[in-house]
Amino acid sequence: MTYQEALANARGQMGPYCKACPVCNGLACKNQVPGPGAKGIGTGFIRSYQKWQELCVNMDTICENKPVDTTYTFFGRQMALPVFAAPVGAMQLHYGDKYDDPAYNAILVPACAQAGIAAFTGDGVNPAVIGGAVEALKENGGVGVPTVKPWNLETVREKMALARSADPMAIAMDIDAAGLPFLKNQQPPAGSKTVEELREIADMAGKPFILKGIMTVAGAKKALEAGASGIVVSNHGGRVLDQCPATAEVLPAIAAAVGGKLTVLVDGGIRTGMDVFKALALGADAVLIGRPFVTMVYGGGAEGVAAYVEKLRAELADTMAMCGAHSLADIRRSMLFGF
Repeated sequence: MTYQEALANARGQMGPYCKACPVCNGLACKNQVPGPGAKGIGTGFIRSYQKWQELCVNMDTICENKPVDTTYTFFGRQMALPVFAAPVGAMQLHYGDKYDDPAYNAILVPACAQAGIAAFTGDGVNPAVIGGAVEALKENGGVGVPTVKPWNLETVREKMALARSADPMAIAMDIDAAGLPFLKNQQPPAGSKTVEELREIADMAGKPFILKGIMTVAGAKKALEAGASGIVVSNHGGRVLDQCPATAEVLPAIAAAVGGKLTVLVDGGIRTGMDVFKALALGADAVLIGRPFVTMVYGGGAEGVAAYVEKLRAELADTMAMCGAHSLADIRRSMLFGF
């Protein structure tokens, strides 16, 4: 199965909201929530996608002719490329009845592991969401990152214990989920956390702790102070606050401030291997990609996921070779036009 075949198969399989567009840029779903769209007038995700497209790479093929190495080491575990499936939850609310969260993770987690990458898994009000994710991780040697939402501390403690039982590579919290409109007035309650509370949560994790939803240098420094091992530069695909800058716009300053002290990942509008290259050139260690993995699961199951990962790997390797980078460590800001 090819990526295009899985994309075509996904159309009509994803409920009334997602259209499995040829280019997943946020235009068709815009401010459709529930659904894959964004909050407010829906510009947040559109802007994040567009900013990656505006960046251009500098071609330079006057260099040694040798194979390109796309492998990446994530907290001691080698990955085939610096890409992770982003956490997605409440599948039936946003993407239709075909898969609930446990069924989605039962496909995504092993498919990512078999393709040489890993999935961040989601969380939700329904305990079955994280429960199913943890079971999928256990069955696949802990290859993945369970993500816990910023519930009240009692609930976080329970979910952290459950997440640890899978012996995962790391544990994450999508701190920006405090602003998700479909979590308002729900039980258990979710909300912002202080540095002190996050320090307590990082201790609960007992694994490398990653804070997803960092959009400022100040936020990154708070994450470091709280004991995080890594951050994800992300505004939840524009779903938590409209009219934010794009992740590509804030990434360079954040990477300059905490790179080398924290593992820096970035999410939001990344779609191709060339986009991955651009993100690494701006200072990220790796990237998260969300909606396209959903489309691949709905359109092709494990085969769709494998096809997309191979597409990303081939695109990244080609871009690296054409820009004179033979390993991820060779990728430099100067390989982007205008930098």
